[in-house]
Amino acid sequence: MTLTSFGPANRIKRSAETHPLTWRLRDDGEAVWLDEYQAKNGYAAARKAFADMAQDDIVQTVKDAGLKGRGGAGFPTGVKWGLMPKDESINIRYLLCNADEMEPNTWKDRMLMEQLPHLLIEGMLISARALKTYRGYIFLRGEYTTAAKHLNRAVEEAKAAGLLGKNILGSGFDFELFVHTGAGRYICGEETALINSLEGRRANPRSKPPFPAAVGVWGKPTCVNNVETLCNVPAIIADGVDWYKSLARAGSEDMGTKLMGFSGKVKNPGLWELPFGVTGRELFEDYAGGMRDGFKLKAWQPGGAGTGFLLPEHLDAQMYAGGIAKVGTRMGTGLAMAVDDSVNMVSLLRNMEEFFSRESCGFCTPCRDGLPWSVKLLRAIENGEGQAGDIETLLGLVGFLGPGKTFCAHAPGAVEPLGSAIKYFRHEFEAGIAPVSAVVPPLARPIVIGA
Repeated sequence: MTLTSFGPANRIKRSAETHPLTWRLRDDGEAVWLDEYQAKNGYAAARKAFADMAQDDIVQTVKDAGLKGRGGAGFPTGVKWGLMPKDESINIRYLLCNADEMEPNTWKDRMLMEQLPHLLIEGMLISARALKTYRGYIFLRGEYTTAAKHLNRAVEEAKAAGLLGKNILGSGFDFELFVHTGAGRYICGEETALINSLEGRRANPRSKPPFPAAVGVWGKPTCVNNVETLCNVPAIIADGVDWYKSLARAGSEDMGTKLMGFSGKVKNPGLWELPFGVTGRELFEDYAGGMRDGFKLKAWQPGGAGTGFLLPEHLDAQMYAGGIAKVGTRMGTGLAMAVDDSVNMVSLLRNMEEFFSRESCGFCTPCRDGLPWSVKLLRAIENGEGQAGDIETLLGLVGFLGPGKTFCAHAPGAVEPLGSAIKYFRHEFEAGIAPVSAVVPPLARPIVIGA
């Protein structure tokens, strides 16, 4: 998998003015270490934030810029920061970076951590200053061993340069940063499950309220932000609100740029930093190069396995939260997947639901029992052994496991692709329903004594 900021039909040179996240990347794909990062204006934003900006001004700047979470939920970052308590007597606060990137078909945070580890550290340093947090943790997916190695080296470099630790930049502000590798559970991407895991507990989501801003890690105020979200902070502080807003395309309600990608049987699978508001068609044709020879686009997901399927005619939708919502699903992580015409949707959904079922924490009944039920039905349909009513049962599960019906957002994300697949490709599910004459009623099946 490659990362570029231009496609074969649209070559655009990366620059600080247009690509705040990726302009520092090396052409050879190697990591940018401290000396090179500082030579490319690294930590200039942090120095500005510490020397020239009050802590509340940093929060307001991020809020005014319209930065939203890049992990999939899209909650306004400045608003989230504003939920942290104002009481100065609360001197123990935490900043957590959610780097547990386990959404299938998503790898954007991995690139940032492996190739630009100091960008994340600078973003966390500025954020810690704004939130008055004295300690931070990068909760990293355990399989990201290269990212862990690079982040730990970058943390040591920053400490040696006086950019982490005690009295940072002579300001009197202290901030320690640690890299914590997880044990490999998808549910840790949910911020309160992440907090439980960090504390050494079972990774179950917590009930809210109280929210982490009030009661988080070890009962203290905590802010949790995604990797890509935090990596946007330095550019906003360095270059200002108006510039950041100007990066997005006309019509987009989301500001700035976004790491977007396309995988599947496309000619040029990859990852690109693009302005919010580009269309799915631009991403698919100009950057990913369209389908490989001999394959036809059947469907696509706009942002990871937990988003609904769309059809080729939906490619003209703009890639931002509201634009994708208009065609019936969510922007998610912004990394799209192409489904080609050789793929059976029932088999694809069975594979997806097996993953989501396995990764359920098991805390609430709809998710714990409903997802395995969907797998059982899909497996029967896949084998041509489905029974009349199975499709309706699956659609019932989509409703029972939808938003607001479960303890966290795991199950709603799991069933969204299932509901959309049945909506657009119901005939493929119907093909797996056995004729009535072939179905043996339960009471008519032979009973084997001792079986």
